[in-house]
Amino acid sequence: MRGPIAPPQVPLAASRAEVFADLVQDSVERLERRWPQLAEVDFMVLEVPRLDGSGVAAWSDEAVPLGGIIPARDGRRARVVVYRRPVEIRTKGRDERAALVHEVVVEQVAELLGLTPETVDPRYGED
Repeated sequence: MRGPIAPPQVPLAASRAEVFADLVQDSVERLERRWPQLAEVDFMVLEVPRLDGSGVAAWSDEAVPLGGIIPARDGRRARVVVYRRPVEIRTKGRDERAALVHEVVVEQVAELLGLTPETVDPRYGED
C-alpha cells in the first residue's frame, strides 16, 4: 500500500516544521493576552541561525542561539525569530519542545520590550 497514512486535514499529516510553527504560535497567543502590543510584532521560524557574509557565524564562539530579535526600523515591524533545528536538537519530546519554545519566545520578547523574562511571563522558569 502506498500513499499517505492519514488525510491532510488530520494532525498526523503535519510536517515537523508546521508542528514547530504551531508551538511558536501557541506561545505567542499565551503572551498576547498579557501584552497586547505583541500584535505589532512579527514572529518567525527559521531553520538555523544565519551566517554573516564572511562565512563566520554572527554569533561567533558562543553557543548556537535558539532565537533572536530584529528591531523595528525603516517602517518594518519588529521581528522575533525562533530557530527550529537548534531547539529540536535540544529536546526529546513534544512537551519538552513546547516548553523550550515558550522559554525562547519569552526571552526574546523580554529583550525586545526591555523587560525581564519573569515580567513578561511570571511562570518563566517554572516549566
